[in-house]
Amino acid sequence: MNVGHITRLDDLAADWLARLESPECSMAERAAFEDWLAASPRHVEAYLEAERLHLLAAGLADDELLRAAIGEMSPPASRTASRARRSRWRPWSAAVAAVLVLAIGAATWLRPPPPQVAGYATAVGEQREIMLEDGTRMLLDTDTRVETRFDADLRVVELISGRAHFEVGQDPDRPFLVRAASGTVRDIGTTFQVSRRGDDVDVGLIEGIVVVSRGDDGPGRRLAPGEQLHVDPQGRFTPTRALDLEVANGWPRGELVFRKRRLDDLLVEMNRYSEVPLRLAEPELAGIAVSGVFRVDEQVALVEALGQGWGLRAESRDDGVFLYGPAE
Repeated sequence: MNVGHITRLDDLAADWLARLESPECSMAERAAFEDWLAASPRHVEAYLEAERLHLLAAGLADDELLRAAIGEMSPPASRTASRARRSRWRPWSAAVAAVLVLAIGAATWLRPPPPQVAGYATAVGEQREIMLEDGTRMLLDTDTRVETRFDADLRVVELISGRAHFEVGQDPDRPFLVRAASGTVRDIGTTFQVSRRGDDVDVGLIEGIVVVSRGDDGPGRRLAPGEQLHVDPQGRFTPTRALDLEVANGWPRGELVFRKRRLDDLLVEMNRYSEVPLRLAEPELAGIAVSGVFRVDEQVALVEALGQGWGLRAESRDDGVFLYGPAE
């Protein structure tokens, strides 16, 4: 069959249909048709549409499998019409029907499943642990939002805001990526943390190996356990520095660990977990060095500790709790 002049797929399918109906159709042509059909799911769809338009299904009305394949849902025909149709049955029709069913099945089987997309969030003061379908343990810190998108090739978590701790499940065939602003963290079987404030991103590695890059394919920086780096809104990396593992392991337990940190830094961290903010009534208090372990859900206990250890006084107002220096 000369098909060189046929440019449209539906015309080609219709031409195949007419040729297969002809008593002069050879075995070689039928074999060529089967090869053409198996070459692409689009060929299957075009041929099914051609069959519907040319009513070839009338010759196969009693074949339930083919009727299901081509979506033929018409009422049963009369016995007379059925006998007439059976008289037109050709030996090759069963083979064609089988090829159609197999091709449709192959197209369905080869088509990748749709990606699994889900969103997770925590409220202010809430922490939430989520087990993902690949065995990854994801812990969301307070006021955090993420979106996950898993498909046959990639596992991707988009950190929209907040902070998350990841213990990544093993799946060598699907890389695990965390995207946050302009940075992408590519995991290589590991435990790590990512935090995002606006478009500023911090990555800390606890175990294993990660590569932090600008986007999915940009130049990367490899981190070793106990290292962290910062990615600014322009995608620039700061020099790698040491990660305080006690601090990193503290917040997943609901604890803030401080070693001679500024008081204003402590208040920023604590305020992430409470609707009632702690404020400094006197700016000169900001640089007081504070050490200790503080529960994120025990603001009152923190205020008492600051009073006992540093002599600070607290005053509650409508817009927060204000801290004052020691009385003269």
